[in-house]
Amino acid sequence: MPDDMYKPAAFSPGEFRRGLGDITPLSLGVAVYGLAFGLLAAGQGMGPMTTGLMGALVFAGSSQIVAVERLAADAGAMLAVVAGLALNLRILLMTASLRGELSGRPLWQVLLGVHLTSDENWVLMHATRNKGQPAGYWYLVGGGISLIVVWVVSTALGAAFARSLPDLAASGMGFAFTAAFILLLTSLWKGRQSLPPWVVSAVIAAGCAWLLPLDPSWGLIAGAVAGAGFAGMQRHG
Repeated sequence: MPDDMYKPAAFSPGEFRRGLGDITPLSLGVAVYGLAFGLLAAGQGMGPMTTGLMGALVFAGSSQIVAVERLAADAGAMLAVVAGLALNLRILLMTASLRGELSGRPLWQVLLGVHLTSDENWVLMHATRNKGQPAGYWYLVGGGISLIVVWVVSTALGAAFARSLPDLAASGMGFAFTAAFILLLTSLWKGRQSLPPWVVSAVIAAGCAWLLPLDPSWGLIAGAVAGAGFAGMQRHG
């Protein structure tokens, strides 16, 4: 497919709408673990507005889940933020691959595209291209808009609904947190090529957590960095 198809261009309503529509089935899945995250965030004292604002500014489900989990474990706010950032290092590799889509665009479009890039719309954009259909910057943004709206609304609704529950732990909702995180990890599986970085990350994280006298968060951070680094070497190897 010709490279000039993805060069900067004016707003493309058709491409934007296709990205918005094609991502809908994945957005519905995002809503499920968004509700679960909202419930657990409320368990840490976060209200609907705070939870929704966090989703809009951070927009990184796995990082938000890890950060809240670390807060629940009394690991401290700074360590929770660092652990969340480390887990999201893969986004650096994804946005680095968008040079063609972002090159030559005004700064606000670059920042918007980077902020809205997630596993779901990034993969869908490439899958659409592989089918021989055009999918560039505005396709990515259309999918990202759908995802972020669904994520913010579902997490805020989950936090609001939690107020009507007497005790999340006693009601067994604590398991929803674990289930949501497992669902997130499953969504990151892209086939056999995903296995080596996963193994490297898991071995490093487990080794640090079991063998070093440190908070398990540091093992998670080390594992995330090692996994992202290994994936980067694979990509450029």
